[in-house]
Amino acid sequence: MLCMISGKKTFLNKALRPKIKDQSWDSSLEFMYAFDNTASWAPVTAPSADMCPPGVLFVTGHRQPGKARKLVIANKQTFQIEKQIMTKARIKKTRHHQVQGSFNKHGCRESLPHEGRVGHTSYARNSSLQKEVSDMVKDITLEAIQELYLTTTPKSLGIADLGCSSGPNTLSIIKDIIEAVQRTSRKIFHPTPEFRVYLNDLPSNDFNSIFKALPDFSKGLSKERNDGSAPIYIGGYPGSFYGRLFPNNSLHFVYSSCSLHWLSRVPPAIYEQGKSINKGSVHISESSPPGVSQAYLKQFQEDFTLFLKSRSEELTLGGRMVLILLGRKGPDHVDRGNSFFWELLSQSVAILVSKGEVEEEKLDSYDVHFYAPSRDEIEDEVGGARAGSERDKDNESYGTSCARTVRAIQESMIAKHFGEKLLDSLFETYGRLIDEESAKGDINPISFGIALRKL
Repeated sequence: MLCMISGKKTFLNKALRPKIKDQSWDSSLEFMYAFDNTASWAPVTAPSADMCPPGVLFVTGHRQPGKARKLVIANKQTFQIEKQIMTKARIKKTRHHQVQGSFNKHGCRESLPHEGRVGHTSYARNSSLQKEVSDMVKDITLEAIQELYLTTTPKSLGIADLGCSSGPNTLSIIKDIIEAVQRTSRKIFHPTPEFRVYLNDLPSNDFNSIFKALPDFSKGLSKERNDGSAPIYIGGYPGSFYGRLFPNNSLHFVYSSCSLHWLSRVPPAIYEQGKSINKGSVHISESSPPGVSQAYLKQFQEDFTLFLKSRSEELTLGGRMVLILLGRKGPDHVDRGNSFFWELLSQSVAILVSKGEVEEEKLDSYDVHFYAPSRDEIEDEVGGARAGSERDKDNESYGTSCARTVRAIQESMIAKHFGEKLLDSLFETYGRLIDEESAKGDINPISFGIALRKL
């Protein structure tokens, strides 16, 4: 058993026992960072090994004194969680992920063409909340890429944005990452590396809208670059990130913002004889049978494990990953967080059912491919233990804004299942319910930001 030193407390937890998984990577966890109200990271002095109880292994040896780390042994590769933060706000912060499709009664994904919508319900015009989530952990993202460059100084830097979508956020974070590396290279008087940028999403993603924005993107970068700077290669890379996408050891940095809470499919286990056992709800709710939450957790474990295994093979030694995803604060699946928005969507459809505008069977047979994991569930898959802290963000509640965000993500699937005619009525009702519930009490969706390093 290992002793984890976190902040000023030394404690043992059964979750700290080494976990042997059927995976091709190891993981270790380093937690000697604390998040304070000034939004800066600072090292925390670690107690010495003699503070650990007898029979407990204390592992240290970090380059900087005053920091400790805990190792969890698995098979061949190693991931280390360097930093983790949990954020919460009063409005939904999610993101269009790469599963863009509807699901049949067995939970299998059916691809839908991306229509490249440009109206007021398009993703491009309803992704500001997603950008806020990314901005909350931007410091961690930029620090991770800078540390990567300083420790490896590659001549050619491979960067992948997984679940990039097609809105304005796509190239914004890539610009920040490239400029951070350029600034760092100038500080150490080192030639700027060439950049290989892979933008990934499902084949149905509107990659053309990204390509059309590249000339302006290039002009913006050229103002910051010196003459003779290395080139930047950017390309679309369609495919699901729940599996291999790139050659072995071809990537240095992987970024995925608000995508991993979208599952590869609706869990097949919630269907019995072709019918959903989760009647009256589109997601996990208080009325859901216990098997529903268990099925969603199992699907998340399967997907996230496959994601980590695939990236461990694609990343070079010392490569970094920054993952941002929605989650929940504790073990309860039903709270006034992310799950509450799906509960309100269920209520919105139920109202239309009561008016005779939607058949009840349509509501009973519709389930979303979303799962908000807890911190423990994430760390169980990485092989770690506890870390991170909270940071509150005071945001006003905008029911209409939240409804448009969910509509931009779910519209194609809802339209195919329920019909396009009810979309306006459904999301008008949905926005009103969000405003009403916000007036009764705070709705606090949780997001996690995690920085990992391959050892």
